[in-house]
Formats: sequence, structure tokens, C-alpha cells
Amino acid sequence: MEEKNYVEPQLAEEEYDEIDIMELLRKLLKEWKMILKWCGIAAVAGLVIGFSIPKEYTVSSKLAPETVAKSSSSLGSLASLAGINLATMSTSDAVYPDLYPDIVTSTPFVVELFPVQVEFMDRKEKKTVDYYTYLKDYTRSPWWSAAFRAPMRALGWFIGLFREKKEKVEGYASIDPSALTEEQDWVAKAIRSSVSLGVDKKTSVISLSVTAQDPNVAARISEEVIERLKTYVTNYRTQKSRQDVAFYQQLYDKAQADYYAAQSRYARYVDSNQGVVLQRVRTEQERLQNEMNLCYQLYNSCAQQLQAAQAKVQHETPVFTVINPPQVPLKRSKPSKVTILFACVFLAGVAASVWVLWGRDLVANLKKKEEEDQ
Repeated sequence: MEEKNYVEPQLAEEEYDEIDIMELLRKLLKEWKMILKWCGIAAVAGLVIGFSIPKEYTVSSKLAPETVAKSSSSLGSLASLAGINLATMSTSDAVYPDLYPDIVTSTPFVVELFPVQVEFMDRKEKKTVDYYTYLKDYTRSPWWSAAFRAPMRALGWFIGLFREKKEKVEGYASIDPSALTEEQDWVAKAIRSSVSLGVDKKTSVISLSVTAQDPNVAARISEEVIERLKTYVTNYRTQKSRQDVAFYQQLYDKAQADYYAAQSRYARYVDSNQGVVLQRVRTEQERLQNEMNLCYQLYNSCAQQLQAAQAKVQHETPVFTVINPPQVPLKRSKPSKVTILFACVFLAGVAASVWVLWGRDLVANLKKKEEEDQ
């Protein structure tokens, strides 16, 4: 007699999952009022947060710098497929486009933006102040920022009672980029956080974005950053050539003065000895003429060298092509009140669901365990 093995029927895994899911849904539907209440509170909180964050406007612009590459075209095309720009690697410049973001955020560059005049609307009144004053006195911050800073300010005030009082320097009338005051450092950090510059490593196209609470200020600072970046790179690339121009200019001025003086001496001598046939007069006249000709040759040579140096400065002056110029934005870039609202409601719904499904039971079990241990 054959022995039969009895196999107990098992529910499919999908059926267990379906039962579990239905149980979870029943729990959620049972507590729908509480979940809805949490979402309502989160919606109010999201609206408060959205309306408390100041409006900000972003100006985006693009420009392409001129690069002088020494690599071959075939090698450059192969490198571009790998995402490498040999034009910036093989250039003789120490300041190539990849370093532009560091230049824009450097302290000397940021400090130069302090005196830039900006025009903005303050409570329906048009005002014009420097960028330093605008950031310090006319920018808003969320109310919770002041609440978070209050304890630190109180602590700083208390510690200051026991320290030697130093003369407080306000503004930027006297500024040392290597030793900024606390206020100046705060403004510099605000500028760094509002100015963002990126470089495409394949094309070397520069993307600049400037954020401000007023659209006109954002556009004005964007224009100023572009112009100052151009000036910085131009001054660097033409520094040696401009020094050569200054040197040849000095030689040219001296050679010109010597030539004019020799020319005057020759003319005076000829005028004063007209009709004289003495040999010594002819000899002196020839000497003065040779001296004048020599001074002229030197003067002409210095003039050519000066022109060549000036042409070299023009040749080495980089060209920046503005692809997308700064424009005054019509719409704010942030905050997005709708995004904040939906994010708060979503997080509240998730938190409430987790509490209903697992959190409440977990807390109850922990309390029960503590009571049993006691």
C-alpha cells in the first residue's frame, strides 16, 4: 500500500499581501478625521511659511570667453567626446574659465561690489543706495531667522560686557579685504550666496545667476559682475603687455625729447653760420646733423616698438561674447507657495499615516513594557 503525502494548501503570497493592504487601508479609513486634521494644520503652517519667506528674483545670463588653445584639432575633438576641454588645459593662462567661479566668490572681487549703486522699490518709493547698504538695511528675512538669532545675540552681548570694548567700524569707508569687520563679513557672505557662476567644461560657456529681493537689483548686479569679471581677466592677460607699453612709452618720450633737442641745436647752428665757408664750421654742422639723424633713428625705432607693444595689448585683450544678456525678471523665482503648501500637506499626511499604522502601537507597547518592568 502506497503511502500518500498530504500537502496542506497554502494561500498565495499575493493573497497575504492583499489582506495586509486591506487591513492597512481599514486602519487609515478609520482614522481619516485625524489624518485630515493633521493635513489641515500642515496646510496652515505651509501658508504661514510661504508668506513669511521674502520674494526673490533671479537673473540668469550666459557668456562665452575667448580661449587660445595650443592643442591640435583632432586631439581636441577626441578629448571633447570624453568631456575634457583641452583648450583650457593647454592655454598658457593661469586664469582659465574653470577658475572663474572662484574669482567671483573671492573676497577682493566681492568687496568691489560694495559701492555699486542699485535702484529698487521700497514701499512704493524708488530709492538708490549702494549695494552694501541695500543688503544691510533693505533686505528682509523670515521672522524665525530673528528668533533663532536672538539667543546668540544675547549671548554675544553678555560676553561683550567682560571684553575690552573696541571701536566699532560701520560701513565700508575703511576696508581691508584681508581683515573684514563682522558686519562687512556678513555682507560679503550675503553676496556670495546670491551670486552663482558655473562653467560648462566642454564648451567653456559661463552661466551666471544673481538672486535679489528686487528684480532691478538682481539685473544691475548681474551686469556689474559680468563687467568686473571681464576687467579682471583682461587686466591679468594684458598685465605684461601693458608693462611693456609703459616701458616703451618712457623710451619713446625720452627719444622724442632728445631728437627735438638735437634738431633745435642743428637748426640754430645752421642759421647762425649761413655764408660762412670755414672748414671747422662745416665739420661742426656735419657732426650736429649726424647727431640729429642718430636721434631720429632711435626715435623712429622707439615709435615702432611702442606701436608693436600697443598692438600686442589689443591682441591679448580677451573677447567675451554675451550669449544671453541680463534682463529684469518679471516673475519671482522663489518661494513657490504652492510647492511649500503641497510639501507640508504631504509630509503631514505621511506622518499621520505612519502614526496610525505603526507609531501608536509602538508607543503603546513601549509604555506597556515599562509598566511590566516596574
